[in-house]
Amino acid sequence: MSFFRALFALLFPPLSVLDKGCGSFLIVVLLTLCGWVPGVIAALIIVNNPNS
Repeated sequence: MSFFRALFALLFPPLSVLDKGCGSFLIVVLLTLCGWVPGVIAALIIVNNPNS
């Protein structure tokens, strides 16, 4: 995970996982609507996942 990808996940969580698929994007959008911190945590986990 690059520094800029992590920074983008902190600033704009849903947009950072846009290339990972529709499901990941929707999950991060819903978590971000519930609160910024859950959205950021989910985005960082998805971006840092080596299997995708």
